[in-house]
Amino acid sequence: MGATHVTVTIRNPAVPDRSWESLFLVDTGATDSLVPRDQLEAIGLMALGARTYELADGSELRMDITIGRIEFMGEVVGGTIIMGEPGTEPILGVTALESVGIDVDPRNQTLKRLPAVRLKKLQAKFQKP
Repeated sequence: MGATHVTVTIRNPAVPDRSWESLFLVDTGATDSLVPRDQLEAIGLMALGARTYELADGSELRMDITIGRIEFMGEVVGGTIIMGEPGTEPILGVTALESVGIDVDPRNQTLKRLPAVRLKKLQAKFQKP
């Protein structure tokens, strides 16, 4: 199965003309988005705190976070951004995707716009008695 990428612009909400654009890996297994720290600092975004994240291998890592404006596919959302190491591949997490009503089509690895933003999680059609 291939990877899905999308062009994303990160903006400093306090100074919107300060931005950084790149191709992001779409990762529905990641809650928050991730951007190299040096790129965030270059547009004036600094660490606002830190969170502990569980990695794919089950290990945990405490990482600095900030808040930014995330723009992709003509949509804008404010979101938590993890401050990654310089050179780290940027990741667009599921929170940003779901906030604007965009889903990943697993069959052809493309992004598709939902008819409406989900207000709650979908429930299984068939529930066990």
